[in-house]
Amino acid sequence: MDIQQAFDQASSEYDRLRRKFIPCFDDFYGVALSLLPRPTACGDERPIPMLELGAGTGLFSALVLEAIPCAHLTLVDLAPQMLEQARQRLAGQEARVAILEADYLRADLGGPYQAVFSALSIHHLEDQDKRNLFAKINALLAPGGVFVNADHVLGASQAVQDFHHSLWMRQVLQAGITPAQMAQARTRMTFDRLAPLEAQLAWLRQAGLVDVDSHFRHYGFAVFAGRKPGASA
Repeated sequence: MDIQQAFDQASSEYDRLRRKFIPCFDDFYGVALSLLPRPTACGDERPIPMLELGAGTGLFSALVLEAIPCAHLTLVDLAPQMLEQARQRLAGQEARVAILEADYLRADLGGPYQAVFSALSIHHLEDQDKRNLFAKINALLAPGGVFVNADHVLGASQAVQDFHHSLWMRQVLQAGITPAQMAQARTRMTFDRLAPLEAQLAWLRQAGLVDVDSHFRHYGFAVFAGRKPGASA
């Protein structure tokens, strides 16, 4: 089974289990959402082009569309059944949404964008691919554009990582995750290639982004962001 098959297999119940698998769900997505650009002036309704990497079922994009009425989104993911869930979720918003089935590391993603964002996807890449992607994101962004990543990160040491994992396990079991659901999650977790938060912040700076920082951390969940130098349009 490859990563596309693993996520397609989980597509039908993926969203229903998000709050159980992400104990900090509201803050995790809420902080990420707060970092995305809004209109610069009252009454400014010019479209704000944004790109979601690893959009999956469109959960994060739906939150963005609701919170930012002038956002126009491009969603990219390589799992077709996950994207079918996104199409159903975002039905009726076709004027504001484009959906692309592709490997975002290698595909031509257009641009420029005022924001590129991602949730729970980039941690599947090997470290060098993360670095390559961060450079690509910098190229995709318009001057002043922002990159926001809500993702899993590795603990600073094996002891810290083990501690974070044990706390997460306790929380998801208390939330009522069944053995079968946990088994599916563990299959998806075999594709994890976690990297420490501090390393990823450094890679973003090396890619050319500024104002790079972490804005939220709950054990192994983190939200971090950076900005392309220059003034936004």
